[in-house]
Amino acid sequence: MKPVLEVSNLNVRFRQDGAVTHAVRGVSFTVGRGETVALVGESGSGKSVTALSTVQLLGDSAQSDGSITYEGREMLGASEADLRRVRGNDISFIFQEPMTSLNPLHTIERQLGESIVLHQDLRGDAVRARVIEMLEQVGIRDAERRLTAYPHELSGGQRQRVMIAMALLNGPDLLIADEPTTALDVTIQAQILDLLAELKASQGLSMLFITHDLTIVRKIADRVCVMKDGEIVETGPTAEIFGNPQHPYTQMLLAAESAGVPAPVAADAPVVAQTEQLKIWFPIYRGLLKRTAGYVKAVNDATLSVRAGETIGIVGESGSGKTTTALAIMRLIRSEGAITFQGDRIDGLSQRQMRPYRSDIQIVFQDPYGSLSPRMTVEQIIAEGLTIHNIDPGRPRRDMVAEIMTEVGLSPDLMDRYPHEFSGGQRQRIAIARAMILRPKLVVLDEPTSALDMTVQVQIVELLRDLQQRYGLAYIFISHDLKVVRALSHKVMVMKQGDVVEAGPAADIFDNPRTDYTRALMAAAFEGRAI
Repeated sequence: MKPVLEVSNLNVRFRQDGAVTHAVRGVSFTVGRGETVALVGESGSGKSVTALSTVQLLGDSAQSDGSITYEGREMLGASEADLRRVRGNDISFIFQEPMTSLNPLHTIERQLGESIVLHQDLRGDAVRARVIEMLEQVGIRDAERRLTAYPHELSGGQRQRVMIAMALLNGPDLLIADEPTTALDVTIQAQILDLLAELKASQGLSMLFITHDLTIVRKIADRVCVMKDGEIVETGPTAEIFGNPQHPYTQMLLAAESAGVPAPVAADAPVVAQTEQLKIWFPIYRGLLKRTAGYVKAVNDATLSVRAGETIGIVGESGSGKTTTALAIMRLIRSEGAITFQGDRIDGLSQRQMRPYRSDIQIVFQDPYGSLSPRMTVEQIIAEGLTIHNIDPGRPRRDMVAEIMTEVGLSPDLMDRYPHEFSGGQRQRIAIARAMILRPKLVVLDEPTSALDMTVQVQIVELLRDLQQRYGLAYIFISHDLKVVRALSHKVMVMKQGDVVEAGPAADIFDNPRTDYTRALMAAAFEGRAI
C-alpha cells in the first residue's frame, strides 16, 4: 500500500545574516495509512523543522530540497493554492503550546468555526453544530456552554483538547502532533494519549508524533525515527528500538531518566519555612457595586514545613493549588494562616516590611525563555538581584557572575550573550544562577524541568541536588513529573482542588499511597493510565 506521507532525502537550510544553518540533512521516512510514526530526539535535532516542511510552513529564510509527497502529490515547490487546500484539511497540526496557538481575543466557537468555513461548505447553525459535535468527541464537557469561552478561561488540558478538535474538524488523513502533551499534568497527558489512540482507531488517522518523551513513544507509536543533529540515526518498529537499540545516541536517550534519591537531611537541620492552616480564597465580584458573590477556594488548610537541605514536592493536577501555595509562602499573594520564615512570622508583614526577606526567598519558573528579559545580557540578568537588594559583594560583580555561572555548568565566556542565543537547558541554568547568586535560604522551583529534554532534565536534577547539598538549601518543588519529584523530594504533599489529600515522606507516598487520588496519579505517571 502506498504511504500517506513519503519524505525522501530532505535537506533544510536557514540563511540569516549571510550565515547558513543546516537544520535537516538527508532525512527519509514514510507514514503508512493508519500508522503512527514518532520522531524523537533532543531540542535542535530537526524534528519540528522536518514536520513543518511537509506543508511548507518554514518561512522565507528556509531553503529545502529533496522530496515530500502526500498521497503521491509533491509538496516541495507546490503552489500556494495547492498548499492551502492541503493545510488544515488533509494534513492538520497540533502544536506544543495551546495558549500561544489559540487567539486570546476570539471565542472557542469563532476559532473552530473559522476552520470549517475555510475548508467546508457549511454556514450558520451547521457550523455551530459541527463545532459542538467535535468538542464533545474530544471530551469537552458541557460543550455548548464552552462555545463562548476564551482560551484563558480553559485549563491546559481543555485548551489542548480544543487544539485537537480544531485539527480534526475537517477530517484529515494525516495528523502531525508536535509535543502535544509536554506541558500537561500526567493525568491529562494520559487522557490526551488515550483520546488520540481512540480517534486513530475510529477514523483511520495516520499520525506523525513529535516528542522528546520516550515514555509516550512506547505507548503510542508503531515505528520510531530517532533524530540527532538534523539526521535520522536509527529507525525501526517501536518494540525493536526500545528492546534492542543499536545507535549510541538512542541508547543514551533511553537511559536518560532522573533516578536516585536526594541526600539525607541532617537531624539538627533548622526549619526554614512552615505554614499552618494556610487558606487562599479569591473573591468573585459581581454587579455594578462589585459585591462579593462567592469565592474561588484555591487552597484550603495547607500545613507544611521544610528544613535546610530538604525538598518538599507539591504534586497534583492543574488548578489544584500547587503554585498558589508557593506564591503565598513567598508573600506574593494574600492568604490567611500562619507563615513562618526562619523563625519569624511573615504573614502579617507589609510589602515594605518583607523587603529584607526577599533575597533569601527566590523562585525558578517553568519557562526559562519567558522569565528572562530578551533585552538584557546574561551578566545583567544574573547580577540584577544584587542591584535590586543593594548587596555589595565587596568584589567586582562580573567576577561573582563568572563564579556562579561556573557553578551551574555554564562557561563565563558566554555572559555577554542574550537569552535567545542559548538552548532551553542553558536558559534554565541561567535562571537558576540568577536565583543562586543571592545565596538564598529557600528556593521555589515551579515546574523547572517540564519543558526540557530528558537528558537535560537529568542534568538539571543533578545540578539542583548538588547546589542543595553544598549550600543547605530548602526547596519547594512543584511538578507534574512524578519521576523527577521522586528523585528530588524528601517529603511530598498531594493536592487536589485546593485540598491537601495526602502528605508525608516521599518513600511512603510513592510506595504506599493511602488515597485513591494519589494511587491514580501514580498510575498515570508510571503506567500511563488515565484517571
